[in-house]
Amino acid sequence: MLDILAITTPIYLIILMGYVMTRRRLFAKTDMRVLGTFVMNLALPALLFKALSTRPIVEIFNVPYLVAYALGSLIVIAIGYAWSRRISGQDVTTSAISTMGMSCSNSGFVGYPILLLTMPSVAGVALALNMLVENLLAIPLLLFIAEQGRNPAGRWRAVRDSLQRLTRNPLVIGLMAGVLFSLTGWALPKPIARTVDLLAAASGAVSLFIIGGTLVGVELRGLGPRTAPLAFGKLLLHPLFVFAMIAACAALGLRMVDADLRAAAVLLAAMPMMGVYTTIAQGFGKAESSAAALLVTTIASFFTLSGLLWLLRHGAQV
Repeated sequence: MLDILAITTPIYLIILMGYVMTRRRLFAKTDMRVLGTFVMNLALPALLFKALSTRPIVEIFNVPYLVAYALGSLIVIAIGYAWSRRISGQDVTTSAISTMGMSCSNSGFVGYPILLLTMPSVAGVALALNMLVENLLAIPLLLFIAEQGRNPAGRWRAVRDSLQRLTRNPLVIGLMAGVLFSLTGWALPKPIARTVDLLAAASGAVSLFIIGGTLVGVELRGLGPRTAPLAFGKLLLHPLFVFAMIAACAALGLRMVDADLRAAAVLLAAMPMMGVYTTIAQGFGKAESSAAALLVTTIASFFTLSGLLWLLRHGAQV
């Protein structure tokens, strides 16, 4: 178990460092937004481009991975939304935001650094594949549902606006540019390639620091009953159903050959909710509840991820 803690502890120590330094006002909480802008607009797009541009196209569009991860996520979306509406009695918009917390992983800020330490050979490709599912399927679908609850007449406009934003999203641009270079075999000039490498290398530690800083000021009292279902859905149900869909796809002849990539899919599904979850929820008036859920899930993920890594290290087959 000590070897697993040696992997996960540094990740959460950097998160803790971000929290403490922001709490002590060595950084302002608004600085986290600036750092987040750097990561989302420069570091992560550079990372995605680097990961994809140097790999064959058949590795990038790994159909078994995309199908299994998408199906697992859609099942969690269906369960989460049904629970929120029928059991918890939430309205349409609140249910959509809650479901987003259960089904959209923090692939870039937490997932990638952990994969880089545990299975670096597939870390970049797994991140890119997850970004495809999350940015082109899960997030637009849930934003559409959330907007439908707030403004039924404008739901199709919301879809159109979401698609337009995607075309300008630096992460999507980095993805598409990487795919183009993979298809054509092009290579960047060495000075530019080195610049991309430096930007990509900055994404890991800065991303984790941001997570800690954004958690400052979140009210701790009474979090359990409000956030436990979201943490349960995100940390347990999501990886469970992604694992089940990997097995189901393999039984139907759609098998991922690379064992590390299969493990990476389950690990990424087991991450806490995405770092921009609170930002998205804020636009729908759900900032307080989403920040509380992010805090509880991030703390709990230290234990669940350590346990999952232990299982993967000691013979559990994906």
